[in-house]
Amino acid sequence: MAKKTRSASILFIFITLAIDAIGLGIILPVLPDVIRKFVSAETSVAHYYGYFIAAYALLQFVSSPLLGRISDRYGRRPILLVSLLGAGIDYLFMAFAPTLPLLFVGRIISGISGASFTVASAYIADISNDENRSKNFGVMGAGFGIGFILGPAIGGLLATYGSSVPFMAAAAFNILNFCFGLFVLPESLPLEKRRGFVLKDLNPLKSLASLGRMPQVSGLILAFALMQLAGQTHPSIWTIYTEHRFGWSAKEVGISFAFVGVLSALSQGLLTGPMVKRFGERWCVRWGCLGEVFGFAAFGLATTGTMLYVVLFLCAFFWPAHPSLQSLISRAIPASEQGEVQGALMSLTSLCAIINPIVMTALFAKTTEVGSGISLPGSPYFLASLLFLCAFFIIRRWEKTQPSSEI
Repeated sequence: MAKKTRSASILFIFITLAIDAIGLGIILPVLPDVIRKFVSAETSVAHYYGYFIAAYALLQFVSSPLLGRISDRYGRRPILLVSLLGAGIDYLFMAFAPTLPLLFVGRIISGISGASFTVASAYIADISNDENRSKNFGVMGAGFGIGFILGPAIGGLLATYGSSVPFMAAAAFNILNFCFGLFVLPESLPLEKRRGFVLKDLNPLKSLASLGRMPQVSGLILAFALMQLAGQTHPSIWTIYTEHRFGWSAKEVGISFAFVGVLSALSQGLLTGPMVKRFGERWCVRWGCLGEVFGFAAFGLATTGTMLYVVLFLCAFFWPAHPSLQSLISRAIPASEQGEVQGALMSLTSLCAIINPIVMTALFAKTTEVGSGISLPGSPYFLASLLFLCAFFIIRRWEKTQPSSEI
């Protein structure tokens, strides 16, 4: 693939993931207020909030292996374009949904189209080599971060013109990117590297089982699962945690999400490449994971909203661990299996995103319920810190089995 064409392709993937995050950023800050129109008890709001997020993740879990394997057979380009068009139609549906159940339906459809992250990951793996793989996966993280900047900002600004306007804007972004991709996105998977599949291959559990056939990276995959399970705590609990602990409004929550987006873009887009080049992927994974242990504990211990911003800034230096870990796994997998593996990793991520909001919102409700005798609103972050600690020890154990090829 020519250098100019490759740059345009990476730009398209960047924009696609940014648009996915915009859709998430539009909804998260205001979702508790939407739920409060239907239920009054704050513990019920927490539970429904978790169910809403888990429903999105459930459909991603089911759809990720489907899209990944289909892309291994028919190529990445058509799957990415169809997903964008489907997302555009879905946002128009949500723009005019008058009830909470219909919003649930909308997020179910979003879960299917959002599973295109799997195909985007496979596309990046197709066009990358050992020198730029971590950097390119970092660009994916940066795209998602930029979306978190724009999503809350779009939701806050356009909501003044009506609650349906932000969703209509998200639909327009997806459709415009679909048109952009029609002209600039080449196919990344040549015909000779494609492979067929049977229907049983589309079972998401079977896709996860395929990860068990890779003993050379089994430790990394387990660490990946724990890090994903812990990392999902922010989207699961941040809004209701900051509202309860610091009295933040939807606007303040939106601003904080935008701040996270800025940090993510800078960290994974600009910091990952130089850090990997200087220290190596293993170093970034190891110490980034350990840093998250202390970072998530600090989120639970914070006594002011300002402290959260300080912790977020410091934690941004640990975030290159995530694309570095994904790169370590990817480099050990043959090109013909990248779609399957990336789909399985996305299914694993989605499975964590199903479990986390249900567990963390229930834990939050239990430790903040009036009359329960327990007041520990930071408990979800303490649990996440423990999960990162387990991942750190697993990574250290895996490293001892590998040749020392990096600093």
